[in-house]
Amino acid sequence: MRSRCARVVGICFLPILVAALGGCLGGGHATGTPGPQSIPVGQSTQTLEWGGVGRTFHLYRPQGLTDAVPLVVMLHGGFGSGAQAERSYHWDSEADNGHFLVAYPDGLNRAWNAGACCGQPQRDNVDDVGFITAMVDAIGQGIPLDRARVYATGMSNGAMMALRLGCQADAFAAIAPVAGTLLTDCSRARPTSVLQIHGTADDRVPYQGGPGKAFAVNGNPRVDGPSVESVNATWRSIDACGPPNSTTAGDVTTQAAGCADGRTVELISVAGAGHQWPGGEPSPIAEFAGIPAPSTALNATDTIWQFFATSHR
Repeated sequence: MRSRCARVVGICFLPILVAALGGCLGGGHATGTPGPQSIPVGQSTQTLEWGGVGRTFHLYRPQGLTDAVPLVVMLHGGFGSGAQAERSYHWDSEADNGHFLVAYPDGLNRAWNAGACCGQPQRDNVDDVGFITAMVDAIGQGIPLDRARVYATGMSNGAMMALRLGCQADAFAAIAPVAGTLLTDCSRARPTSVLQIHGTADDRVPYQGGPGKAFAVNGNPRVDGPSVESVNATWRSIDACGPPNSTTAGDVTTQAAGCADGRTVELISVAGAGHQWPGGEPSPIAEFAGIPAPSTALNATDTIWQFFATSHR
């Protein structure tokens, strides 16, 4: 899949990117050596042709990024979009403070192929691992990236996709799934630092595992995976970790395990929180679906960036 030709063109800044980023992605790497000004300061949108389909992603570049910079890939949830994730989870302001780049890719038909879920990408076996990897490579042609500090996080279906990236891609120094579970083969994963965040009252992706309450398709549950703690134990095994230590402050319980080569695997459980991004913006659509407003017991975005900031290859 990754040997396919991909051509990057800009939507918001077409003349610059046609000159700077045009070409093929051979083996997952974009051709050309454009300078850091190929990606403008602020918000912009690009299209990457991958698998014969134009795939869009949004970027946020803070002021003053010139040297090799970290990159956070933020994956929206099912029925969401990159633009929605940019509005809802406050990563742009976090990037201003932390001096890193953020990418918000769009899943096909608002979903990701995370293995056993979700939607058309899963049914058609869309190569979303290849697309996101190619996107990272293409971004690296527009601004120098610190390849030891590339990270992935996501909400719900996006969290499941972040876990799949951790299992099946080599680009990411750490992943941070929020309200997700592991629905793909992880037998060949390379060690990667992991932070999970999950509400104990999540009924869409249940904390204890098993079928979720909503979104059944043809009589089958849309999500039916292992428990959150089981996923965490899987990553502790992959990363050769010691036993976790647990601390509780109010509604937030943190299990943290030190692992080989300085990696860490953590699980943050938010008591009483449902299927949500703690500290995110309330969503009228989520409220209509019976999902409560996000907990204010934790700022997930700030917590995840603090975790990423100490993780590198």
